Amino acid sequence: MKKSIFSTTSLIILAGVLFYSCNKTVESKPAFLFKSAPDQTAGVKVGSQVISKADLFKGIESELYEAELKVFEIKMNKMKAKVLEVLMGQDPKKKGLTNDEYLEKHVTANVKVTSKQVAAFVKERKIPKEHLNDQMKSRIKQYLIIEQKKKAIDTWLASKTKSTPVEVYFSKPERPVFSVVAGDAPFTGGADAKVEVIEFSDFQCPFCSKGANIMNDLKKKYGNKIKIVFKNFPLPFHNHAKKAAEAALCVHEQDQKKFWAMHDAMFADQTKLDREGLVASAKKLKVKMDQFTKCLDSDKYAAKVAATMEEGKKIGVKSTPAFFVNGKMVNGAHPIEVFSELIDQELAK
Repeated sequence: MKKSIFSTTSLIILAGVLFYSCNKTVESKPAFLFKSAPDQTAGVKVGSQVISKADLFKGIESELYEAELKVFEIKMNKMKAKVLEVLMGQDPKKKGLTNDEYLEKHVTANVKVTSKQVAAFVKERKIPKEHLNDQMKSRIKQYLIIEQKKKAIDTWLASKTKSTPVEVYFSKPERPVFSVVAGDAPFTGGADAKVEVIEFSDFQCPFCSKGANIMNDLKKKYGNKIKIVFKNFPLPFHNHAKKAAEAALCVHEQDQKKFWAMHDAMFADQTKLDREGLVASAKKLKVKMDQFTKCLDSDKYAAKVAATMEEGKKIGVKSTPAFFVNGKMVNGAHPIEVFSELIDQELAK
């Protein structure tokens, strides 16, 4: 076959000439005019129709928040570095030392990572033994050293700014607030608590297991000051998650306290979520087994689980676990401090 006289490169160059040389083609770029909004609610105006920001960005609130939070964190890291530099410069002990030398000598000198800490990290992250070679251990140790140095710097900054707080003139983005109701979902804590934490979760999701532990820690910390609500959101690629969700509700219909025991058991061992494992877990709780197995095998709560998933999708749940603290979304199993900050703010209102 005869080769074309035009190479790929030639075609690209030709396309560039066509697009950037004078021609009579109609401008294909949309006419978007960036102007000051007539009011705070307006997002865009098409002809005479004004579309509000709420309608314009509906369904992507959480993505926008996460993006804004990343920008905020970049600003915060830069600001902290600058404040650190200024405060170090004000210390007489800094004389003759570089910034790095000062940090090593006066701020992070006591940072150490032991083999026990490495082992604890491996256990927490569930790193397989076959991946745990010397190189991996060294990487883990370096990571832990960096994290401890960050904490040491934060502690030093806290002590230095205790008497003279640093005024920050840029704002932290606010979490989007969604309308989500507990309904008849299983809950623990105070029925009429001022703060309601609604969780959408998947019994086969490893991050949800971590999220469950965080919720248990919050329950210990706040008791009946908060209400923790559990809603099923089994992801389609988890083959046992849907049936596990139904099993939990089958236990719940008999005894709410035993629901939470079943909840803890399934998250504690996510390898036992097939029918045999679910029946065995329920049996240990001494529920009425005839009623439980009939409920499980009849798909009694399949529609209920599907409805809860649709509810979650409508308010922006795309992954698990997803939490709503009085409607404010926390996407993922973040440290307990993230939840405590929100809960404390809501309790103080």
